[in-house]
Amino acid sequence: MNCCLTEEDILNDILLSEKTISNNYSVALSEMSNDKLYKKVMNIFMDTKDIAREVYIFMYNNGMYDITSEDETKINESCMKYEDKKTELC
Repeated sequence: MNCCLTEEDILNDILLSEKTISNNYSVALSEMSNDKLYKKVMNIFMDTKDIAREVYIFMYNNGMYDITSEDETKINESCMKYEDKKTELC
């Protein structure tokens, strides 16, 4: 039985971990009262975002992260739908 992880499995795990870490830092930052600590943690937060972006770009460039394109008409319809909802809320 072969139970080894592929490069794609490992990169997916890293990307998911970076997203989770980033989300946790985001919550902490929004509730941080010490300005000096906020600035230090903000730098770490930005590093996690940069790492996630680098992993994503690597995966995308190597065919490991598939994105399907959408018809421009459908994109415009979705934008209008949410603009209408936004107008209803305001």
